[in-house]
Amino acid sequence: MKVVLTGGGTGGHVYPALAIAEALRDDPALAPCDVLFIGTRDRLEAQIVPRAGVAIAFVRAAPLARARPFALVPTLVANAAGFVQALAILHRARPDLAIATGGYVAFPVVAALRFVRALGRSRARIAVLEPNATAGLANRLLAPLADEIWFSIAPDRPLGPRERVVGTPVRTALRRPMPAAAARAALGLDPAKTTVVAIGGSQGAASINDAVATLAAEGREPERQYAILTGARDYDALRARLSGVAGVALFPYLDDPRAAYAAADLIVARAGASTLGELAATGTPAILVPYPYATGDHQMANARAYARSGAARVVADADFDAARLRREIDAALAPPALAELRAAARARADVDPRATIVARVKSLLAANTRIP
Repeated sequence: MKVVLTGGGTGGHVYPALAIAEALRDDPALAPCDVLFIGTRDRLEAQIVPRAGVAIAFVRAAPLARARPFALVPTLVANAAGFVQALAILHRARPDLAIATGGYVAFPVVAALRFVRALGRSRARIAVLEPNATAGLANRLLAPLADEIWFSIAPDRPLGPRERVVGTPVRTALRRPMPAAAARAALGLDPAKTTVVAIGGSQGAASINDAVATLAAEGREPERQYAILTGARDYDALRARLSGVAGVALFPYLDDPRAAYAAADLIVARAGASTLGELAATGTPAILVPYPYATGDHQMANARAYARSGAARVVADADFDAARLRREIDAALAPPALAELRAAARARADVDPRATIVARVKSLLAANTRIP
């Protein structure tokens, strides 16, 4: 089987695609499975995808929504060039299936495949995964071109005949148990202390970094310790700020965040799709602080949908500072509240979206012969 994955720009688009690649490769019924990722050369996927051992090809692309009308021409030129480049890549790859996981690069790739199909030169099925509660512009444009649309979060309406709810797939490693004490030791922390882990996403989160660093520096709760995944941008400044402060570990980024989730009694995080998938897979209670400038405020929609299960508390970024964070942590770590958060989080961990996606892939491949 040959599969093309496309999407990018943020971890919320890239990591689910890599989890799908891993799941397809792990299924004996789909072997041998050739996977090619198509992305852009200047975004996150250019670094992450090769490190995951997945082949990558690049096309030009540009955001489809522009505030300034005069930017429309270069946008059209870039995506037209990406369309032509995608035609050449698809001709060489000859996929049986394409899966788009969001981000503007997916548009020229899926459009090119649909064009090839219209010419009768391919029978490849097309699926679009929408990782967020609110669909991005690229996925809204791609929906009419797809054979199936997969939702990570169930929409607040009845599903259409081509729509399925699959959840957010994450890498297998995150689902492997790791003792909390061993995970804390691996992060350079005390194995026995209550641990709060801050995860700002692939780019870091300034408001979360600042609030958690303030609590760590104040040291008013000596029974607690902190791990902060700062993002590369804030790492040096936070390292200088917290120099000599006990009970805190800093990391610019972790390619494999398994130890961070396993170490945590509580996570403080943004509400990107990839992060929510990882929280669900690991069954970790969370305080969610959605990024306020996400397109369409989709992180707030993500957070509210996730929190309805009882697995997280939500605080708007505008209301968030060190004092509010201390109150939220105190409330979440109170034994009855923490037990409820853990139970709800672990219930989410019982469902593996990878299995659902593999089943949908097999169904799509079985239908290949019916494409005109």
